[in-house]
Amino acid sequence: GSEDEGDRDEYMDDVFVQSMEMEMDPCISTNELRIFVGTWNVAGRSPVGSLAVDLDEWLNLRDAADVYVIGFQEIVPLKARTVIGTEDPTEATNWNQLIGKTLNDKDGCPALTPMLNPTVSDSYHYGGQPSVQHEEPNQCSRYKLMASKKMVGVFISVWMKRELLKRYCISRVKVCSVACGIMGYLGNKGSVSVSMSIEGTNFCFIAAHLASGEKRGDEGRRNHQVSEIFRRTIFPRLPQDGDSPHPLTILGHDKIFWFGDLNYRLYLEDNLARQLIKKQDWRALQEFDQLQRELEDGGVFEGWKEGNIEFAPTYKYSSSNCNRYSGGLPGRAGEKQRTPAWCDRILWYGKGVKQHSYFRGESKFSDHRPVSALFSTHVEVVKSAKARVAPLPPIIPTAVSSDFTVKSSLMLLVFYSFKQGHDKANEDATLISLISEDIEASPRYMQNFGSNR
Repeated sequence: GSEDEGDRDEYMDDVFVQSMEMEMDPCISTNELRIFVGTWNVAGRSPVGSLAVDLDEWLNLRDAADVYVIGFQEIVPLKARTVIGTEDPTEATNWNQLIGKTLNDKDGCPALTPMLNPTVSDSYHYGGQPSVQHEEPNQCSRYKLMASKKMVGVFISVWMKRELLKRYCISRVKVCSVACGIMGYLGNKGSVSVSMSIEGTNFCFIAAHLASGEKRGDEGRRNHQVSEIFRRTIFPRLPQDGDSPHPLTILGHDKIFWFGDLNYRLYLEDNLARQLIKKQDWRALQEFDQLQRELEDGGVFEGWKEGNIEFAPTYKYSSSNCNRYSGGLPGRAGEKQRTPAWCDRILWYGKGVKQHSYFRGESKFSDHRPVSALFSTHVEVVKSAKARVAPLPPIIPTAVSSDFTVKSSLMLLVFYSFKQGHDKANEDATLISLISEDIEASPRYMQNFGSNR
């Protein structure tokens, strides 16, 4: 359709512009990278061996990607003990083991994969030397765990083809979690994020679980949590980062992927929604989708993109091992009345990103169906050792025109801070200073404004 053609044209424009920039700098070339992004709310259930078949179907290994980024929600039941108590990495380890086995068993490799040490930490990130319990003696596994992070039930796991570790410089792999659930600061809702640089391109992956509820006005709570995740996700600079600029905030990255159980519902009565689902009229149903409204109206996800949805709503199914939506008429005893909705979504922000597929899996393991998308993008590869010292400046996404100066953008943020009230002004001022520091560290800023400082 015309929408798909428009996306292709925009992607080609981005690639053309980047190609021109590369020709102007002989030290830079671009290579294509294929990224799989998946999200699944597993309803507090532990992974079992029989789930390997479902995982294989979901990860679509017949069309293997270079990088697998997988986000889960509710890997533990959201009870007081798990929300308030200390983090237990057991379930994260179990999921990492199953993912690693699924990714690497295709080549007949042993089921030994880099694992979290359950007695040490609930997070892991690649630091050049593998911090693992054991590695395959013959290093035959195709994919290596690059980063993982758990916060209560939200979990992210990032894997990369081992051959790419020899081909590219992978650096500054960092993780961050933001809890914004009960009272605004408990981890039953929130996000876990991974930041990493592949050569001269900065990537950010955010797995989120937002507020539930289908009452009118509940979408406002979700929007607020999105704003909080933007505001509170920080990737601090470390001594080993050196002098090279690296994004501190989500929007400082070149390519950003946001996915998870975002919980946006439909502005539509239950019986009408079910009628459209029965007709498989996804286009008509999307007109009532809350997240689509946010994307179109320039809300919290202004400027972000989502692929065309051509699959049935992913929530809420009646029970495990069932293909029937919960509720409806006639009602069943003990069943929750929920209007089906596309709660599980994948969004992206950044130039030169192309989506090749967007689909749901059909595993009946949970009351949600898993969702995945396959993307391709380009990474900027530095050819000379001298150029490696100063990576390319990050693209700072903004909703305003390109001639709108960085300083003006910061003034808007200051205005927003005081508009929200003096109690939040100090917190927002901290964010402003971080973004300002992010921007001013870039060569592009120095070129444009350095002489005026």
